[in-house]
Amino acid sequence: MRRKIPVIPCILFVIVLFLSSCAPRPQAFRPDQLEFDPLVFHVPQVDRIDLPNGIRLYLKEDHELPLVQVTAMVGAGSIGEPAEKTGLGSLFAAALRTGGAGGYSPDELDRILERQAANLSVATGTYATTIDLSVQASDLPLGLAVVADLLRRPGFAPERMELARKQIIEDIRRQNDLPSSIASRTLSRAVYGDHPLGRTPTVESVSSITRGELTDFHQRYFHPNNVWFAVSGDFDRKALLDLLDRQFGGWPRVEFAPQAIPPVQKSREPKVLAGDKTVPQTTILIGELGIDKSDPDLHSVRVMNYILGGGGFNSRLMREIRSNRGLAYSVYSYYQVGRRLPGPFIAGAETKSSSTLDVVETMRRIMAEMREEPVTDAELELARESLINSFVFAFTDTHDVVTQIMRLDFYEYPEGYLESFRDRVAAVSKEDVLRVAREHLNPESQKIVLVGDRAAFDNSLEALGIPVEAVSVEE
Repeated sequence: MRRKIPVIPCILFVIVLFLSSCAPRPQAFRPDQLEFDPLVFHVPQVDRIDLPNGIRLYLKEDHELPLVQVTAMVGAGSIGEPAEKTGLGSLFAAALRTGGAGGYSPDELDRILERQAANLSVATGTYATTIDLSVQASDLPLGLAVVADLLRRPGFAPERMELARKQIIEDIRRQNDLPSSIASRTLSRAVYGDHPLGRTPTVESVSSITRGELTDFHQRYFHPNNVWFAVSGDFDRKALLDLLDRQFGGWPRVEFAPQAIPPVQKSREPKVLAGDKTVPQTTILIGELGIDKSDPDLHSVRVMNYILGGGGFNSRLMREIRSNRGLAYSVYSYYQVGRRLPGPFIAGAETKSSSTLDVVETMRRIMAEMREEPVTDAELELARESLINSFVFAFTDTHDVVTQIMRLDFYEYPEGYLESFRDRVAAVSKEDVLRVAREHLNPESQKIVLVGDRAAFDNSLEALGIPVEAVSVEE
């Protein structure tokens, strides 16, 4: 028996469906049409205290997790290394971390840290040596005692020093495995010459360093009035100050001579430095001497570089070389703003051998165009907004906040640097960008480093019209 389907309900259903399809739909907005309230952000405040013996202390409590992070920074780094002792800073940091301290042997100190699940590291940079410690809040007294031992009573156990030396030498021997490592080393030397910023450790220089030179480095510079100390996390302020007094109160202030910082000389001679290595891709680095933190053009240079190559897919280099022409996966530029001396400007890319000179010439052409015509309104607006909005992400981690403010004081940044950063970026004009491009971007005197299969390049290097020098890839 066949089932009858009711007719009237079906007709009503069809009518309702038809009418609903004719009703106006909610208007769709594109992401760039959305409007938001202005971003409101205030730089976090940090408690700053000068201890009687000269230690500069930076504190910020954060009780979200039962952890405490400590950073002790000593004002001495690799900038003071003699040429024949290049690598002393790296060996010093490794021996300080692993060589025992305060009467504890290396193994005993490692066991103490392991039992407390503490994370301890030491690094020597250009201008400072830094000790970082992360411990559970309940282990803070023990953690501070370990940091105090490293600062005041390091062991530099000979067997651990020799182990660290072998590891550094092995790293040196393997540094030529990567074309990017060869290119970076070559560019630093080309930009800075024999200045400490242009040197890299060698097997000979690291082999010549003695334990006495490590202890001498410690005795010269490890004094309380040369220490900056940052603590963040789950601690009680008064209890912490009592602990610090217990560990460092008897450490006397000492008059000492700070490390000398030799000035750098800017080379205006262009040069192509070519390292011949049989690899399918060429590593390209183009560089010159850049700026330091005191340069009045600092904020305009940041905006200019964002448009040139610092803004990822929004930059001219990436848009032309990758998006439009597919010549490289990554292409970029940046100014490594120097804290005491000018840092380098570097533009880089990797491309297949057969497009090496094409990419080099395109990068140089885009840099030249930055000097010839003002950027567009859209480029300027995007660069300023991106730099201003990304600024807040530098303050997402409490300890990053504390150490950043500590470093600003250590490197003597001007008062209000953080607070005025966004206003200064917002004030950059198209005329400013053009002016700083003409002053700080100099394709006619830059150094060009190429590491790749020279026989497979798409043209002769001499076609660039710049003196060419072959560099060894086996140093």
